[in-house]
Amino acid sequence: MLYTGLMYQLMPSMIALEKVLSRFENSQLSRLFGVGRIVNQIVNVARFTPLVVNHKDQETFDGILRNIVLLLRAADVDFGYLYDEELYAGALAHDEGMCGAFERHALRVHNLFRRHGVRRVITVDPHTTNVLRSVYPKVIHEDRLEVNSYLEVLAERRTKPVKLREAQAAIHDSCVYARHEGIVEEPRELLRRAGLDAVEPEYSGKLTFCCGGPIESLFPSKARSIAEARIKQLAAASENVITMCPICLVNLRGAAAGNGVSVKDISGCLAEAHCD
Repeated sequence: MLYTGLMYQLMPSMIALEKVLSRFENSQLSRLFGVGRIVNQIVNVARFTPLVVNHKDQETFDGILRNIVLLLRAADVDFGYLYDEELYAGALAHDEGMCGAFERHALRVHNLFRRHGVRRVITVDPHTTNVLRSVYPKVIHEDRLEVNSYLEVLAERRTKPVKLREAQAAIHDSCVYARHEGIVEEPRELLRRAGLDAVEPEYSGKLTFCCGGPIESLFPSKARSIAEARIKQLAAASENVITMCPICLVNLRGAAAGNGVSVKDISGCLAEAHCD
């Protein structure tokens, strides 16, 4: 089963939320945020999110998911999808310490998989990969899923590219992929096969530097300062930057705006090489 965990789909809303919060972060109105949480228990304000989402952002992140599907098909990977039944993995709830809510939600996801007989899962981002592979087993003490990132699946298939990219880019490792799941060599191998020269910036692999997330929805200015520091490190290696995490993409792309640095998701680079 291809399971997105809804992380890429969530990003346009996160971008819109961060823009709103950044305006009021240091104002007196920030004291009313607690009231907003109470209101949200009565009225689901999430339904109003599409009104403030940038449609260009929506197209960008939908395009990333399409690229991943095309890459898996090009590698002859047979997979299913849950469509409207797919649930969010709960990654941010776990990252931000909402343990009770996360455990209840993890059980919902587990029951969904069990109802559909899902035994093997292909994930598309580091946070979803981590919660399904390393965190869910600590919460749900039942039969375990076989969980692999699409990068691991593609690296194992060793598909030859249709055309080589022949470009250079600094690779930004996701701290969750690198430190928690040991996924370091797979993206580099895939980029090499696609003809890209993956340049190692200061702090890479398991010693990668934070992108500023996932605190952008709580402390926008702090997240931005961390992202700006990382962009300086990456820009010193190359004006082209490759990410493999939606949160990294959002934070680094925002910090790079206007300074001549291009930040792209790895799926787009690989799709250009492997898909007609």
